[in-house]
Amino acid sequence: MIKEFKAIKTKGHTPTLLAAFLYFDFSFMVWTMLGPLAPEIASSIGGLTPGQISTLLSLPILGGAILRIILGFAVDNFGPKKTALIAQMVVASALWYAYFRGVNITYGELLAVAFSLGFAGASFAVALPQAGQWYPPNLQGVVMGIAGAGNIGVVIDFIFAPKIAEIWGWPAVFLVGAVLSTFIWVLYLFMAKDAPIKTKKRTIKDYTKLLKDKDTWWFSLFYAVSFGGFVGFASYMKIYLMNVYGADMAEFGKNILNEENIKVVAGYFGALTIFAGAVLRPVGGAWADRMGGVKALYIFYGIVAILAIVNALFTLPFFVAIILLFVIMASLGMANGAVFQLVPQRFSKEIGIMTGVVGCAGGLGGTALIKTLGFSKEVFGSYSAGFLIFSGVVLIAMIGLSMVKTRWRTTWGVSAGGRI
Repeated sequence: MIKEFKAIKTKGHTPTLLAAFLYFDFSFMVWTMLGPLAPEIASSIGGLTPGQISTLLSLPILGGAILRIILGFAVDNFGPKKTALIAQMVVASALWYAYFRGVNITYGELLAVAFSLGFAGASFAVALPQAGQWYPPNLQGVVMGIAGAGNIGVVIDFIFAPKIAEIWGWPAVFLVGAVLSTFIWVLYLFMAKDAPIKTKKRTIKDYTKLLKDKDTWWFSLFYAVSFGGFVGFASYMKIYLMNVYGADMAEFGKNILNEENIKVVAGYFGALTIFAGAVLRPVGGAWADRMGGVKALYIFYGIVAILAIVNALFTLPFFVAIILLFVIMASLGMANGAVFQLVPQRFSKEIGIMTGVVGCAGGLGGTALIKTLGFSKEVFGSYSAGFLIFSGVVLIAMIGLSMVKTRWRTTWGVSAGGRI
């Protein structure tokens, strides 16, 4: 893996790779910022039901899923840099609006802001092609992993957002986001550069053609599981921890952290569980470059399926549960890198719209997981059913890998340029 990381220094365009990482890092932070703020916002506007909270948390993910298709199309027709700058303007506007409305904002307005933040989630369809187009096939896993590691932004959310909300109120978090959005816009304007390659302008027919390709649907399933699982759990993590381990966190916060605000403590533990998944995406991509994406996915998916079942069937001590969630998120993060070690090899000429299509599937997977967890809590009073359903979907994905691996390795994998 060290060899791969060294190789990217001599090939491609490092400033663009860094800009793509920072753009995606900030965007992911904004995209998932409602997760660590949900309890504070719910209390401020009069309390929300589990169903209303899951709807609020799922809308940015749903918006990001839909908009990834649109931005993916824009990347191929207008270039990733122009697309990124326009999307960032929309995000900044939503953040400023939420800040100025503050505690007077209505639930309906919050839903509109939440969907607008989907433009931040759709940055995935911009940042990855922006970086990937500069590098050769044998480095796609690690390059896509570095650009995609910007999902560490969700960790920043959980660490700082609850404390900012405690001191200055939750609208201040939107103010910080709005100011940072302007900075990132300027940074991207000067650092990012479109790769000097000719890209075919895409039409709706190109999308329909891809949708007729069965590999599009397989990749969509695999990413709906890996990225959908990561972003779904990340968005819901604070709510989950407060509902299941509130007493444990209250005791730990009071005795160890000297922090009596359980919402802040939940944010810290949420950041801890999510951290590995955010930073290990490049490692998953690098492992996939070496052992092949399919084999890597078998390993990562297998870990997730087993641990999700354990968490569903057993009442775990608090710190055991934290370790288990940490490993689940780490495996999902590495699986994200493994999926996008394969996608550029199979669809190198359609990477822009394929990133949008597959990214959309990931967002839809995250939306479904959030709603499933909310449904499980509201109907059954616990999250066990939600974890069991998710583990079942992971197992289906593993069966899918078994169905396609031989065909992939003997057809397009022969000339792809990397290990399948």
